[in-house]
Amino acid sequence: MTEPHEDGMPDGLTGPERAVWRAFRIGRTCDLTEGIAEWDDPFGARQWGEERSVRADVVALLLLAGPPARSGRVAALKLRGVRITGVLNLAGGTIGPYVELSGCRFDGEVVLPEARFGTLRMVACALPRLEAARLHTEGDLHLPRCRVRRGIRLTDAQIGTDLLINQIQVWPDRRGRAIAADGMVVAQDLQAELIESHGELSLRGAKVGVSLSLRGSVLRGMQGRRALNAPQLTVERSLYLNAAWVYGGPGSAGSTSGPMATPPYGTAPAQGARRKPVEFHGGVRLDDGRFGDAVDLNHARFLLDGARREEVSLRRIATPELRFNGERPQEGRVVLNGAKVVTLIDLSTSWPGPGGLAMGGFVYENLVPYGHFPLSRRLEWVAAATPEYAPEPYERLATVLRNSGEDADAREVLLAKQRRRRETLPIAGKLWGYLQDWTVAYGYRPGRATLWMAVLWAAGTVAFTHYRPIPLKEDEAPEWNATLYALDLLLPVINLGQDGSWRLEGWWQWAATALTLLGWILATTVAAGATRLLRRG
Repeated sequence: MTEPHEDGMPDGLTGPERAVWRAFRIGRTCDLTEGIAEWDDPFGARQWGEERSVRADVVALLLLAGPPARSGRVAALKLRGVRITGVLNLAGGTIGPYVELSGCRFDGEVVLPEARFGTLRMVACALPRLEAARLHTEGDLHLPRCRVRRGIRLTDAQIGTDLLINQIQVWPDRRGRAIAADGMVVAQDLQAELIESHGELSLRGAKVGVSLSLRGSVLRGMQGRRALNAPQLTVERSLYLNAAWVYGGPGSAGSTSGPMATPPYGTAPAQGARRKPVEFHGGVRLDDGRFGDAVDLNHARFLLDGARREEVSLRRIATPELRFNGERPQEGRVVLNGAKVVTLIDLSTSWPGPGGLAMGGFVYENLVPYGHFPLSRRLEWVAAATPEYAPEPYERLATVLRNSGEDADAREVLLAKQRRRRETLPIAGKLWGYLQDWTVAYGYRPGRATLWMAVLWAAGTVAFTHYRPIPLKEDEAPEWNATLYALDLLLPVINLGQDGSWRLEGWWQWAATALTLLGWILATTVAAGATRLLRRG
């Protein structure tokens, strides 16, 4: 290109480039499509020739030092169906005009590190790679339905309003990352619905001002990397890792019709829609994340590799609500160690089995089962998280049940805790534990102790009715009463005047001693149960 003429257009521009230049000055879309869908598909096999080609240098010149707008117009770069040759390098530049590229092809990388835009929209474009570390936009960054062959880098980018990448398809860079957005800040929403990533989606330390949605997306971890790696992620509202509603058959997820929004509660989806769950082919890491409203895993599907020790890691996350009602992972682990949740909404069939769940230090205040979730299944849930006995998960569950008014269920949980603990004791402790369990259920069923007291009292009464002991002091001995004597032996501390006034001989001494010992055991158990109730009160 030579020096520009007075109208600002340089010499040496091709016909398509002159058309782009003129359209830029009046803010009009330069449309180089041919009107045939197969030929205009930016992802198709058909080659685009010189009649649709514009050099990246010309585009850069327009954006960085373009001509002024014509009178009464606003300059803007709007392209449709254009092939951009060479590397578009705008690194460090300040781009004032509005930019919207639709259905375009890029032969080379798009390089935008530390560039500043107002709003940048690239819709259904084919790119080898997008390099945009520390990119700054005052408005939106839109990349819906784009296909990027060697990854996207948005590390430490600052997005002024929304980041929209719905239905994007991205393949990994040399390090196995499809989208690297560590430290990125999005002022409002980050929408990444129905995307396909063939490498790691990395959001370490990212911040989203409203909500982050991955509804219906398919994330595949490659080269030993996770599908989603987002420790210390902060989302001011909700993180949606759930299903999306889409139209038509399996191919519709990548169509240009776009995804349907998940309908509100109580509202049916449109006719012909189907639910497409989010899928994670590889580990998910949300450790130390902070979420202002909820983490929604409704209908989420985790396809983990147990041999690689892949896991859904929610260590130390904090959120008012966790909705764990997706599909049960067949391999790998779900880790909730140290997480803090106010309300846990879950499905009994969503949790993995023994060895697949860890929740040491997991704190939750309310349980809201989604569907039928009996206490027996809830105890299996705790047992799955404690392959080796640990009292904390049982005590947490009992506390939550008690606070919700389910005292009987809380006692059942604590009884299950004692039974698990018994398995860790030596033989003598186990035998003593079995005795306590069989007789009084470790004191968590005090009514059983009362029943045993009544049975022993009746048995003692019948036995001592056929025996007349010798008084210790003939003149001071009360009248012999077998019923009161048996009760006096069974009740510790309380003296009814019978025990201590008579001398028993032979096996009757052993019978009296046995009643006394059993009375102490049963009374102590009842007292322990009463103490627990008073302590709770």
